[in-house]
Amino acid sequence: MDFQAGILQDGSPMESLEKQLICPICLEMFSKPVVILPCQHNLCRKCANDVFQAANPYWQGRSSVISGGRFRCPSCRHEVLLDRHGVYGLQRNLLVENIIDIYKQECSRPLKKGEHPMCKEHEDERINIYCVTCEVPTCSMCKVFGAHKDCEVAPLQTVFQGQKTELNNCISMLVAGNDRIQTIISQLEDSCQSTEENSEAAKRELCARFDALAALLEEKKAELLQRISQEQADKTAFIQSLICQYKEQLEKSSRLVETAIQAAEETGGAAFLMNAKQLIKTIVEASKGGRLDKIEQGYESMDAFTVSLDHLTEAVHALDFDPGNSPPTEEDEEYFDGEEEEGEEDAAPERTMMGKGTHLPRTLQHPQGSFGGLDPP
Repeated sequence: MDFQAGILQDGSPMESLEKQLICPICLEMFSKPVVILPCQHNLCRKCANDVFQAANPYWQGRSSVISGGRFRCPSCRHEVLLDRHGVYGLQRNLLVENIIDIYKQECSRPLKKGEHPMCKEHEDERINIYCVTCEVPTCSMCKVFGAHKDCEVAPLQTVFQGQKTELNNCISMLVAGNDRIQTIISQLEDSCQSTEENSEAAKRELCARFDALAALLEEKKAELLQRISQEQADKTAFIQSLICQYKEQLEKSSRLVETAIQAAEETGGAAFLMNAKQLIKTIVEASKGGRLDKIEQGYESMDAFTVSLDHLTEAVHALDFDPGNSPPTEEDEEYFDGEEEEGEEDAAPERTMMGKGTHLPRTLQHPQGSFGGLDPP
């Protein structure tokens, strides 16, 4: 009586039976082989072996030199002693295994083809009519004497065919809706892939344009540096030539000074006068004709080769994507056009959902056009 009361309290007998077939280790239904412990509790052999291995880490197998081991039952904590065979020495519970097989067969047993549902109010009556008022199937006795005696009824087969047709139509509608959703998903996936491909292409083109711009700047820089170097070479060469000329003049003047000093030291009047006039004439001519070229003030300055890059800096800061290639906004089109706009999409493919993600800006322009030259003022 207590067992039956427990079954009724817990629910259906099958649910109660299922609770009795749960392994306390894995909390799943027993998996064969099932072993029974000396305390009469059952475990999956695999779960029992896991518990035994955890309690006896040095036990390596049935051929181990260690003779047996022990562990406690997870249900009642009773100590279980095992021989050298380990959990393989425990007896299998064939009864529990057979119950598990019967339970699984019963759970998987399909409804028999000829089985007909019976009325809950009149157990001997088959359900053979349909109450249109209450929208439930019932039996003839319920219509004559039962709860549906004042209701409108119809033949079960007629309602069955009608609702089956309606259900088939609903299924067709759901399938069509699923097909449309799948189509949209495919379009979105294609759009995502196209977006990634177009983005990578735009990145490559942007890098190529900036690389070309950097190469142009390097080329122009090299050209301007060459012009500065050429001007430097010309000026330094001219200055070096002047230095050489002045050094030659200085050397001649030093020799002339030395000659004049020697003549001035001459004590004899006749000997002095023989060379003095010509020496004086030579000194006067040297002083008149010894004027060499000079460099102008600021000749060494290189200010003429200063380049202003302010306009280029402003142009670089003003760089942006070409607004003519910007993608359409949400106000221009709806993302999901629906089946009613398919004709418009065919007439204007650039406005379809697939095209929406592919319009990427590709060109870089300055609002005022070119950057201007790099020549020095």
